[in-house]
Amino acid sequence: MRVFVTGASGFVGSAVVKELLENGHQVLGLVRSDKGAEQLAATGAEVYRGDVNDLPFIQKGAAACDAVIHTAFNHDFSRFKDNCEDDRKVIEALGDALAGTSKPLVITSGIGLFNNLGRVALEDDQIPVGSDVIPRAASEEAALAASAKGVNAYVVRLPPSVHGADDHGFVPIIIGMDREKNESAYLGEGNNKWPAVHRFDAAALYRLIVEKQPELKTLHAVAEEGIAFKEIATAIGEGLNIPVVSKTGDAAAAHFTWFAHFAAMDCAASSAKTKEALGWEPNGTGLIDDIKNAGYLA
Repeated sequence: MRVFVTGASGFVGSAVVKELLENGHQVLGLVRSDKGAEQLAATGAEVYRGDVNDLPFIQKGAAACDAVIHTAFNHDFSRFKDNCEDDRKVIEALGDALAGTSKPLVITSGIGLFNNLGRVALEDDQIPVGSDVIPRAASEEAALAASAKGVNAYVVRLPPSVHGADDHGFVPIIIGMDREKNESAYLGEGNNKWPAVHRFDAAALYRLIVEKQPELKTLHAVAEEGIAFKEIATAIGEGLNIPVVSKTGDAAAAHFTWFAHFAAMDCAASSAKTKEALGWEPNGTGLIDDIKNAGYLA
């Protein structure tokens, strides 16, 4: 297959490109920078240079391929709601480009939408609130709208930690805050749980979706169902040789600042139905081992 990949030089997208190429597929990869174009070209993928928010441009790329995997997302949290609405527009445009075909469109969402559900989140759980309450829901809303138009759309829900060497996501953010404060903190008893997956395991899931196109339309890229945040904090504290402490109230807000909401997330999730539908078996390093050994604490 020839697969159009957005965010092809990103942390997840570059792993998807590698996975596709190693399994005999061709890749048309969307990148916007010189560095990204150089990195992508070196893999043997075809470079498609441009901005993901140039909707006619990405529609042209999508129409030229047999499948679309959309991993691009602007993680500037200072304009988070705007970025989520931009992602909605991108998904709508990609869906329109594939309308009237059976080509799969695989988009990316987050398991964090199921924060404090009170139980383990399942693949067939519908998003509990709309984008007016949680902006990130916009991506799934767009995928559902595309499906209603007959588009062969899939949703991959990623956990709070998609980890591996060169990660620049949530765990490195926490480590930076802990270094600055000289304490590794968790909230309350630290029993809130984060699911996790190695980025190469996530990449294999995206590939299997476009290859097998299962009946299950929402899939969970979850290797570890839920890791207590205190365990994450302990691994960081031991690695940095700093105290591991509980924070509540104003002290927690002072430590985590804008990240406090994410540090409090409790969103354990199952991937049992995903594994059954695709035969997906994640086998990458676990999050705690990666924190200790993949350069996070260097």
